[in-house]
Amino acid sequence: MPPRKLQLALDLLETDRAIDIARETIEYIDWIEVGTPLIKSEGMAAVRAIKSAFPDRTIVADMKTMDTGAIEVEMAAKSGADIVAVLGDADDATIEDAVRSAGKYGVALMADLLSVDDPVDRAKKLVELGIDCICIHVGIDQQMKGMDTLDVLEKVVNDVNVRIAVAGGLDLETAAQAASLGADIIIVGGAITRSADAAAAAGAIREAIDRGSVSASASIAVGLAEPAEPAQLAARQSLDEKTIELLRQVSTPNISDAMHRKGAMSGMISICTGLKIAGRAITVQTLPGDWAKPIEVIDRAGEGDVIVIDNGRADVAPWGELATLSCMNRKVEGVVIDGAVRDVDEIREFNYPVFARAIVPNAGEPKGYGEIGVEITCGGQVVRTGDYIAGDDSGVVVIPKERAYEIARRAKEVYKTELRIRDEIERGKSLSEVLELEKWEKR
Repeated sequence: MPPRKLQLALDLLETDRAIDIARETIEYIDWIEVGTPLIKSEGMAAVRAIKSAFPDRTIVADMKTMDTGAIEVEMAAKSGADIVAVLGDADDATIEDAVRSAGKYGVALMADLLSVDDPVDRAKKLVELGIDCICIHVGIDQQMKGMDTLDVLEKVVNDVNVRIAVAGGLDLETAAQAASLGADIIIVGGAITRSADAAAAAGAIREAIDRGSVSASASIAVGLAEPAEPAQLAARQSLDEKTIELLRQVSTPNISDAMHRKGAMSGMISICTGLKIAGRAITVQTLPGDWAKPIEVIDRAGEGDVIVIDNGRADVAPWGELATLSCMNRKVEGVVIDGAVRDVDEIREFNYPVFARAIVPNAGEPKGYGEIGVEITCGGQVVRTGDYIAGDDSGVVVIPKERAYEIARRAKEVYKTELRIRDEIERGKSLSEVLELEKWEKR
């Protein structure tokens, strides 16, 4: 079996940054992909620049061609691409025209099965039409909703007699799994390009795909505590567990960015700084100062829940030391109050996560008005029982339960992008230089 290839997907917007990352990782990389975002941003100039910078590497132009197959293959080939990627769901006539053009200009064709309904049947047909390589690919937006590239790879890899590439959110562990399942080309983007140490990440992934497994040294190189055992990799966390785990790894600003500045509660203060919460909401609607329902809900809350209270006013507190201690006994994740809290000296001694709009000394009365589990408004945001809540020193964000996993995944991508930008700033660039702000200002 020929050695597996590691393809670096440069899905950036700036050619200079793409070349810098490729240079950092070049000793571990076989093929360099000029990603679709980079081609749309910089055009064929990006393909020419990257081929010029790395003449001894195979250059893949991810054109994602859906129509005009011959023209787009010719464009990429004349710009220096060795392999041109077209969409596998394109019409057969487009594929046939692309194959003819590829033969004329001496390049290979990769067909990307992104969003193909029946990947096995389509892959077989594409091989009949003359495609040189099939790419199993679950797109970024599909990944955010939990689709798994490796599930598709398992369906296709043994039924198609051409080289098989695999792409779609691969990291150290999944790259190793893809190699062990029989993929010939492992395509990795963000796990390398968004790493603070791109070379270390690329080296670890190179080792993992050569071995077909993750070594302890590779795990340490990319910041994992230890390599996962095969049984652990096979075990599936529930979607709720995956969502909460991801939310714990990111900040509320990351989540806000992923939600396009939606979901952030206004006016929330972290009573105990340095603490983070992530969990499912259980809601309480009560009248100003009425602390009966906020106390009753503690007995209904489970481990990991976040109690979210709409108290209507911030001059009288429905929450204090004793309620907090009761929550701690029940292992409730935290409390968010659109209203006031008191006994903050004691709460800070407990070091328990409470978020509120104000601190006051006076308490209300337990009259018993209000409801538990109803839709409320907290900090200007609608919250339902079952929605996800994340909080830290920057504030509190509510995440609709229907999109929680997707948003958590997107927030993690925001986090990884910022790590890479931070690394470039630490090397001496300004933020404006890294982002090329003048180029991207609205005109």
